[in-house]
Amino acid sequence: MTLPSLVRIDDPSDARIAAFVAIKERDLTGRQGRFIAEGTVVLRMLAAAHRAGRGIVAEAILLLESRVAGLTGLLAGFPADIPVYVADARVFDAIAGFNMHRGVLALGRREATPDADALIAELPAVSLVLAACGISNHDNMGSLFRNAAAFGVDAVFMDATSCDPMYRKAIRVSVGSVLTMPFAREGTASSLIERLQVAGFAIWGLSPRGTVDINDIQPAPRTALLVGTEGEGLPEAILSAIQTARIRQRPGLDSLNVAMAAGIALHQVALINKRL
Repeated sequence: MTLPSLVRIDDPSDARIAAFVAIKERDLTGRQGRFIAEGTVVLRMLAAAHRAGRGIVAEAILLLESRVAGLTGLLAGFPADIPVYVADARVFDAIAGFNMHRGVLALGRREATPDADALIAELPAVSLVLAACGISNHDNMGSLFRNAAAFGVDAVFMDATSCDPMYRKAIRVSVGSVLTMPFAREGTASSLIERLQVAGFAIWGLSPRGTVDINDIQPAPRTALLVGTEGEGLPEAILSAIQTARIRQRPGLDSLNVAMAAGIALHQVALINKRL
């Protein structure tokens, strides 16, 4: 078993770990496709994505010295030329900018950024996709990806107003699913719907005002579940142009959290289409 070489860091200002500095106050999203992966589970997903050769690569790893022994097997999953920097708690916290109890960070890069048309063209004849419009909360974005992975979604599509799923917190909340789930983020909700319709997808918008219960969604070879922004949900102009479904709930509450609602609906659609 060949392990990447360990490099000791004793100075928080060491230029070799500059990308890891003050990650709580800033993020690498949008900088040459780079991102920060945080925690053991996400590091494992990064290793898997790197090995798969689908455009996600690891560039460097930063570990708290007390975590190294327990991560030997995981580190063996990375190429030997990827540097693994090691620091004690004082230096690690100074680098990260706050007390990082996980003590596990990695710098990665997304090389491939397929557009929506290319991604749709790659989908199998029998497909389930999740489409999101106007999602601005990174916790919800990460949870949407986690649900998508759990219920067999083939790809996630987002309009340009949605937040970037490669943000550190979104990746962490998704438990690394963002790194393995194909996705595209571009354009308007209307153009996204049009593209999916042209590709033969039956599109269902999820809304408390939906016309049918999610249990009554009809099976289809290609199904897209569409969810909207937190609070306001999908615009009326979109709801009036597609089929809509609702989740039954007790009266008195306006709606469920978008990520929770998507999880319930994806589970049901996956059952209807015999994907679980």
